[in-house]
Amino acid sequence: MKLNNINIKDIDVYFNFTSDTPGYWDGFWERCQGIGRGGSDPDSHSPMLMTYQKLLWESKPLPNGERMVFTPKSHYLVWKDFWFSNDSIIVSFRHENNLAFVKKLMEALPDYKAWTVDYLNNASSIGGEMIFPAVKNSINQRRGCSHYIKDRWDLTMECIRRHYTGEKHPLEKCFNAPVTKDFFDLFLDFKGFVDFFFFQDCVSEDYSKVHLWYDTEFFVKNPIPTEVGPYLEFIRKELEFEEKRNRRIAEYIKGL
Repeated sequence: MKLNNINIKDIDVYFNFTSDTPGYWDGFWERCQGIGRGGSDPDSHSPMLMTYQKLLWESKPLPNGERMVFTPKSHYLVWKDFWFSNDSIIVSFRHENNLAFVKKLMEALPDYKAWTVDYLNNASSIGGEMIFPAVKNSINQRRGCSHYIKDRWDLTMECIRRHYTGEKHPLEKCFNAPVTKDFFDLFLDFKGFVDFFFFQDCVSEDYSKVHLWYDTEFFVKNPIPTEVGPYLEFIRKELEFEEKRNRRIAEYIKGL
């Protein structure tokens, strides 16, 4: 993938990564029984997303004193033994495995298609993206497959908090695997991880608590909303977080 020739001051935190992802909107509504799905994934096909990730995380010293300098290879950013891939942390649970609920959502919304397009346009900015090591049984894979996480970023953050405190959590085996554990070690502690990646709005002021976007107990099975009202509230909260993170990133860039 050829990255864009820009510098960090050129980053537009509201750039929509579906817009430079080849084929994303082509045949969108013909997929997934009319639910709608992109023809390609911005996480692996958006040149601007890869460019932004490279510029942002190279610009900051790590809490352990090192600095990442990436070599782009295909849709990965490579540094030392780490091959990083993108992961969207803003999710809508609109997939065929959740078809019964999506049909309920379609009936409840005045215009499901307009809502979906608006959601995706708002959910596809740098504030909704993260990088993780691309390894077998990666964080990206395991948090999506876990019955106790179901791709929720707020629950993933609680797992990360517990990793640093040594508490039990559903992604423990994944986080302690080679390379992935080395990744978390770069940040020394939970505060180091949170501050480096601009996740302050996910946690309390003293970093001791993760804010939930859907009020369940931690790590119950299938912890995603099953009614339209709570679902739309979850969507509102995750998009609100994305907006706050975008502002933090923009303020950081302004101060460079």
